[in-house]
Amino acid sequence: MPVKRKNRGRKKGDKGSEGMVQCDNCGALVPRSKITRVTRRVSPVSGDLARELKKQGAYIAESVVTKNFCISCAIHYGILKVRAREERKKPVTI
Repeated sequence: MPVKRKNRGRKKGDKGSEGMVQCDNCGALVPRSKITRVTRRVSPVSGDLARELKKQGAYIAESVVTKNFCISCAIHYGILKVRAREERKKPVTI
């Protein structure tokens, strides 16, 4: 059977089975190597208020939120882009 991608869309290589991770958006169970992780800093204070407090010298704590997305949700939210056929074969450099 023909294969669309050399790595079959995963990063695990020849390591056997691996754990499944749940997508934070749709709840789909996806292999750990196929998930897209997004880490963002989230402030509990709105932007306008935060700027005024920083001018006064206040410290505003930010929490780090890490989310796991399946490929279809990552494309939907614009985290990943659909690449042309020639670009798919090249490794992605970030």
